[in-house]
Amino acid sequence: MADEPAAAPPARPVRPWRLLALAGIYVVIAHVLPPPEAIEAQDWRRVGVFFATIAGLMLQPMPGSQVVLVGIAGMIVLGGLPMDRALSGYSAPTVWMVLMAMLMSRALRDSGLARRIALWFIRAIGRTSLGLGYAMHLTDLTLATGVPSITARSASIVFPIARSISSLYKSHPGPSSAILGTFLMTCLYQGSVIASAMFYYSSAANLLLGELAAEYAGVTITWASWFTAGLLPGLVASAVVPWLVYRVMPPSLKKTPAAAEFADGQLAELGPIRGREAVVGTVFVGLIGFWVLSSYVSWLSPTLVALLGIAVLFTTQALTWDSALSERSAWDIFVWYGGLLMMGGVLNDTGVATLFAEWFGSWFTGVPWPVVFVAALVIYFYAHYFFASTTVHALAMYPPFLALLVGVGAPAPVVVYSLVFINNLTAGLTHYGTTTSPIIFVEGYVSLKDWWRVGFHASVANLAIWIPVGLLWWKILGLW
Repeated sequence: MADEPAAAPPARPVRPWRLLALAGIYVVIAHVLPPPEAIEAQDWRRVGVFFATIAGLMLQPMPGSQVVLVGIAGMIVLGGLPMDRALSGYSAPTVWMVLMAMLMSRALRDSGLARRIALWFIRAIGRTSLGLGYAMHLTDLTLATGVPSITARSASIVFPIARSISSLYKSHPGPSSAILGTFLMTCLYQGSVIASAMFYYSSAANLLLGELAAEYAGVTITWASWFTAGLLPGLVASAVVPWLVYRVMPPSLKKTPAAAEFADGQLAELGPIRGREAVVGTVFVGLIGFWVLSSYVSWLSPTLVALLGIAVLFTTQALTWDSALSERSAWDIFVWYGGLLMMGGVLNDTGVATLFAEWFGSWFTGVPWPVVFVAALVIYFYAHYFFASTTVHALAMYPPFLALLVGVGAPAPVVVYSLVFINNLTAGLTHYGTTTSPIIFVEGYVSLKDWWRVGFHASVANLAIWIPVGLLWWKILGLW
């Protein structure tokens, strides 16, 4: 997903020293550091709980959802937050929409439709190594229109196919990885972060960013508005970044006709789309169409569209309840996302982000907003070296940076869209940037040095594309 905090294996023990560190963070913020004059003591304690929770999602003394539930309890007991307010995140429509869309991704995998989509692209353009890289990216882009998890797309669907194709050419982790595997793994991952940036419902973090944009800047984001704003820079990045990875990490094998033949054979075995697969495909296409329509029809909410889609899958048994229950990541996202959404609102209510913007903005008095804008985006981007989740990054840095840039005179829509796109692209920097990166990295196809080297090259390319091309495109769209 761009992404959800990493869900740990159930058997992993609680790490008490890390829990003590979180308690220490709360105590220092809430009871040692004096609150700003404009903030009441109770609100300052809530700020302490908020940052202790964020630290918990980074240090992971226990699985992310458990950290969030402990944080909710802290908001109630230590911050005096009313119970109904503390649990309000779980009644938010976007939380339920993410859950429904995650279950939809399960149906795509179980029915075989997601794999078929990948095979279509491989058969069409997979006769060269570079063509395979683009095929992996196009698969991710197609699924990103409505699958709100980079892990469900890249790690669960695209990665196994890339591994199979690498094995087809006897490219395995180790010395033979340079034949093809190293390139495919780095290319599919760098492409996946672009896919997450291009579509609103491609990541649970994106919906959180949408809620924060409305709360902090009064900018309403829809599926159509996000897609339109990211279309041109996204297409340019989709063309450039796979080619850049090919130049930086060239495979020794250039021609891959067997991959296209393999895909053709697999599709022949699958036969025509029918039955369960046809139902899932119809629902998936219908969801996208109605999500676009919901951007223009006020009564047709995105969450209603998602609920109707899941209702069709359940009633036709294209998705069974047992299969839905086994989609552990969907329920995990539901727990942490609802809690984090509430905490983001509570932080906004305290006024901390506004105070930060006023204090930091005073350093740039008289400096033109475009200069501050570019500098802030670069800082925001490379700060992700310190984060293992785009969601945590967003919750910690998006509100203050949004308030800062709007405060220095940057147009609110430009600030909102630039930051939401950048938030996804940051995940390409490291082997821990999202929950997907360690899954691919531990396979051993890509060394740590090469992963970071490609990540840095891709980061420069993305910044060089999304900022200038984005500003030009948003000017044409009338956003500033």
